[in-house]
Amino acid sequence: MSMTPPPGWYRDPSYPLVERWWDGTAWTDHRRQPEAPQLPLTQPESPGGGGSGRAKAVALSVAGVVLVASIVTGAVLLRRDDGGGDAAATTTETTTATTAVSPTASDTPSPSASTSAPSPDDPSVVVDELNGITLPLLDGWVRPQYVAEHDIVMTTPGTYDCPGDPGLCRHGRVISRTVTGNDEKSPKALAQQDIEDAAKSSYDRDLIDNRPFKGITSHQEVKSGQVAVAGRAGYFVRWKVKTRVGPGGYVESLAFPSSVGSESLVIVRFAFDAGPDGPPLTDMDRITKGIRPVGDADTGGGVGSSIGPSK
Repeated sequence: MSMTPPPGWYRDPSYPLVERWWDGTAWTDHRRQPEAPQLPLTQPESPGGGGSGRAKAVALSVAGVVLVASIVTGAVLLRRDDGGGDAAATTTETTTATTAVSPTASDTPSPSASTSAPSPDDPSVVVDELNGITLPLLDGWVRPQYVAEHDIVMTTPGTYDCPGDPGLCRHGRVISRTVTGNDEKSPKALAQQDIEDAAKSSYDRDLIDNRPFKGITSHQEVKSGQVAVAGRAGYFVRWKVKTRVGPGGYVESLAFPSSVGSESLVIVRFAFDAGPDGPPLTDMDRITKGIRPVGDADTGGGVGSSIGPSK
């Protein structure tokens, strides 16, 4: 029985000079340069030692790194032979269960840690490690809790009874996802394609096909244009939607290239309820402006640094 490695950065079996993100099921398109292994500190050599102690320590360290890379590659290739496949990860909007890992599985490699990533406990940012970005956690926003969609990165606090089909709704949500199954390379074209689906998933039908607002009756584009996101040229489209019941809302699709791996396009979706209970629309612009590459707190500006309509 083969052991499946947990999600993390591993040596790419097709190109061992880089690391590739394994999502626990399949390889994704994200790649990065491997971080240099940290050699253990050694005690000063005693006179006459001839350097043999230090040479042994270095040799053991290098052998350990090679052994771990071999185990990971072997485990993944073995799983591929068992039908695991080498397809890119596909984002699905389903509730995911947590799988416990046995502490006795000593042959399961550990993913390499990113020393440049912000701490997950940093109260001011949300880290999206897969897409290589951080998003500012503004006042009035919290990390997601008890949500069905695993790619939600923040919500407004609390819930309310949906005015349509029974269920719990939130006044604001922000979602970050990698684009898979789409060969589109233009942020503008992708944002324009995505906005309709973003509106429907937020204000028409939910994951279990309920209609929390009894459906969308009309929509209007209120803003669109080029914008700098994490130092890269992106594009956004914002709609105002009216629903059969409830206040309606504003949705936005923001597309930009990832700064890691193969630079696949990333989509960040915003869904804000309209009316006094919804978050301020300026939060969309503030969150967009505050998106940074992981490990780089100062990146900003660049092409399209103005968040304004293109019309």
